[in-house]
Amino acid sequence: MPLYNRLKEHRARLGVNQQQMGALAGVSRQTISQIERGDYSPSVTLALKLAKICGVRVEDIFSYEEDEEDA
Repeated sequence: MPLYNRLKEHRARLGVNQQQMGALAGVSRQTISQIERGDYSPSVTLALKLAKICGVRVEDIFSYEEDEEDA
């Protein structure tokens, strides 16, 4: 169940690095890095925080696509 994200693009648009984004969201730089790489799926709360920080909807950052075997 792949969860895709565009966090890096939105973070770049804001002009903040991973450390700064983590501080704004209350998480570590490593967490932001893992989300951007697709190695970690954030909680709903964290996804909402990130969207609010970026000034967009959650759907603008994160998208989900079902695998054919999941359908």
